Amino acid sequence: MRTRSAPPPKQSASEKQAQPEPSKATMKPSKAFILPTSASSDARFVTLPNPRTGDLTRYFFCPKLGVYEFTVVASQSPRSILYTSKSVSGKPQGSISKTAELLVATPIDILFFAIPLLCSVSSSNEGKRLFQPLDDIIDSHDDLPEHLRYILYNDTFRSTLLRRVEAVCDSVEAGDERVFRVSETKLLQELLAKAERMAVQGLPKSLEERFVKQALAVPLVSVTRTDVATSSAPAKEDHNGIESQESNDTQSTSATTSNSSVSRTSTPAESAPTPATEELPEQQACPDSIVRLQRLSVALAFLKTSYISAAVCAKIDELLSAPASPIDFKPLHDYLKHLADLRAEALASRSLGDFSRKRNVEDDDVVESRAEKKRRTEEEEKKKKASESRGVRELKKVNTSGMKKMSDFFGKAAPKKKS
Repeated sequence: MRTRSAPPPKQSASEKQAQPEPSKATMKPSKAFILPTSASSDARFVTLPNPRTGDLTRYFFCPKLGVYEFTVVASQSPRSILYTSKSVSGKPQGSISKTAELLVATPIDILFFAIPLLCSVSSSNEGKRLFQPLDDIIDSHDDLPEHLRYILYNDTFRSTLLRRVEAVCDSVEAGDERVFRVSETKLLQELLAKAERMAVQGLPKSLEERFVKQALAVPLVSVTRTDVATSSAPAKEDHNGIESQESNDTQSTSATTSNSSVSRTSTPAESAPTPATEELPEQQACPDSIVRLQRLSVALAFLKTSYISAAVCAKIDELLSAPASPIDFKPLHDYLKHLADLRAEALASRSLGDFSRKRNVEDDDVVESRAEKKRRTEEEEKKKKASESRGVRELKKVNTSGMKKMSDFFGKAAPKKKS
């Protein structure tokens, strides 16, 4: 005998109003930020223009510590993060973030945000190069974002801002205030000092491996293996000749022939130079001065491409190539040119008839680009598989051989046969 359970009691309108509805903020997936522990209570998230592109980007600002940018740390394998919070009703509510990313706050120099303001004023008054107070320089930009204006006029952070602006400007006292004028030479020296600290402390492993070790790697001189092939071929011929000669000639004659054959086969192997002897002149270690210049060049290029606009980078490159440059990269350029000539010579020396390898040795850049493309393709496939539901995955396993397609049921009807 089947019985029906009693229907749930209906809730009154007052009870429905008493239960809090889940807010959109708690249902929306969150992000994980790792902020400095010593930040003050006045620290805020701000939206500032990117020093390189000018696009509005999220930063973290503390009047005592300065400005922080966010570096994304993500896992290569597909992972997720579960966020939970206590609700008013007592039931835990949470959300899941499909991308397990951590946004780590890393300090950034406020100077990079001030350089576009200082250089734009100097370019507008190129012929005059006037000294101006910092407040006048800031007020000359009417389209300055609100959050950046808040940072530049913050009283607690004012002393740090003035110290960093003075590092790249010529300054004089005019009455009761200090006036500034940007100096491209001081700007270059400040960037070189930052690049020098990066090179001394050590570049990241990825930059060191790709842009230092691989860029300064001396190419191997190709060793021809024709001597090995010619030394093994006559041995077979002489051995066959010995057997035929033993059947016709006397024992003494065969012994003499075998001794002469051994001497002929051993001569090429002894006279052939070893691969190490041929490669020693080209396998010299790179000088430490060249390695230092390469690390400095990589660090400087990273700073320019990350925090300096293209127009300012062009002026910096002009100062670096000038005779009065504070650092001379000419030895590095000459060494890189020498390596390029060696690579071209090694590539030209490869014989088309050498079938000892299955394929020609490709350039490192081509191999890395293919590996990077393959890795991205695998990541996209993993993301697609992770986003598919279980039902879709199960349907893909169904054997549809012999089944009609859905389009067959909506085709034109077959003509009726006339009776």
